[in-house]
Amino acid sequence: MPSTLRCLIVSVSLLCAAQSALARKPDPPSLEPATARRIDAAATAVLEQTGAPSASIAVVKDGHVVYVQAYGNAELGPKVLRARPAMRYAIGSISKQFTASALLLLQQQGKLSLDDKVAKYFPRLTRAREITIRQLLTHTSGYQDYWPQDYTFAQMRQPTQPAAILDRWARQPLDYEPGTRWQYSNTGYVLAGLIVEKVSGEPLYRFLERRIFEPLGIESVRNFDDEPLAHGTVPGYESYALGPPRPSGYSGPGWLFGAGGLAMTAEDLARWDISLMERTLLSASSYRALETETLLNNGAGTDYALGLDVAIDRQRRKLEHGGEVAGFTALNVVYPDDRVAIVVLTNLMASRAPDQLAGKIADIVFEHVDATDTARTTQAKAIFEGLAAGRIDRALFTSNANGYFSTQALADFQASLGPLGAPKEFEHVRTWQRGGMTGRSYHAVYPDRKLRVWTYELPDGKLEQFQVQAIE
Repeated sequence: MPSTLRCLIVSVSLLCAAQSALARKPDPPSLEPATARRIDAAATAVLEQTGAPSASIAVVKDGHVVYVQAYGNAELGPKVLRARPAMRYAIGSISKQFTASALLLLQQQGKLSLDDKVAKYFPRLTRAREITIRQLLTHTSGYQDYWPQDYTFAQMRQPTQPAAILDRWARQPLDYEPGTRWQYSNTGYVLAGLIVEKVSGEPLYRFLERRIFEPLGIESVRNFDDEPLAHGTVPGYESYALGPPRPSGYSGPGWLFGAGGLAMTAEDLARWDISLMERTLLSASSYRALETETLLNNGAGTDYALGLDVAIDRQRRKLEHGGEVAGFTALNVVYPDDRVAIVVLTNLMASRAPDQLAGKIADIVFEHVDATDTARTTQAKAIFEGLAAGRIDRALFTSNANGYFSTQALADFQASLGPLGAPKEFEHVRTWQRGGMTGRSYHAVYPDRKLRVWTYELPDGKLEQFQVQAIE
């Protein structure tokens, strides 16, 4: 073979190999098998403890969906159907953040302002000239909640129109002066959804599809308000007292609307969470508005933004919202700065299962970060028990702390703690930063009392403080 032809063949082969390598996408990130098994065990235990028929979860880590799984039976007898991740669950009030985002998108277009008065769109409602769209979204409007119950009352079984909800609940006297209190109100979000329709000129659900779900590739979403029995949506259940799950039935069309009308898979809700982290849909100012805590007129915080609870949880910024409609309870938790999110959807109304399972998953996912806290808890317990016995290892403490532990201090620690014996539990409560040190607090639990123990630790590991106080 001529050398020129041989070189050409080799070059073409190398080019094809390079193109093939480029075409191969890297494997999607995933959880370590041992971590996945621990989450599976936690989910199984929570379903057993709470009686929820099934749960569907999604976990986001480092900004990627790393785990999707479903547990239990999506449908109970006579036909038992195992839950699968591709099944759709109603997300209830988690829908509120989508309604709020729709209004933010319209504000970006200059078609409205969140500070517009309700009277601009619905002038005949109670005190509409005083209440803003923002107050509807932050539950500070004063409009009475049309659905505070954790069950579906009889009238809700019949079809209605969102306007009829306003006629009955938003024409009554306000529960409080606008902006002076925070009180959860689904009524405000029904009104918010109607404002989206009036300004955009299209149905709320279609606006959400076109402006939010389609751009983000969220394909499983359905209008649960109109289609509770859409193919792929699991049936809902409810329990009476400590009884078994019973089929719940559904609210009639029109009752959920902008307050809680969506259903989707856990994985698709996780895609929305990733968009919150990546800032891919709204403007920077809109995201800031969506996630910023609302203050009352007197300056007090509400722990609520626009369709989102906002908090600091173990020194991590957390955005979350629960959801509950007939037959379903859900929780969506996002730690945007850590690029972690946890979605838990269940088909049992008024259940604590989502909260319990999301908390366990968070503990597992963040465990590597919290390993130091675990080690320090062991150390703090040993110091506590030593002080109760009149002992102290001064090598663990700074000179300031050793000065604090005088002969009198040690005698009082022993005299007051020694008679209590060993605590039944010694648990870490929280960690914080202050003055260049790491603070940690613990609870020492006895049958008849609980003590608070708190420490300050310098970067080199030495303890600047170790104190004990009765809290119960």
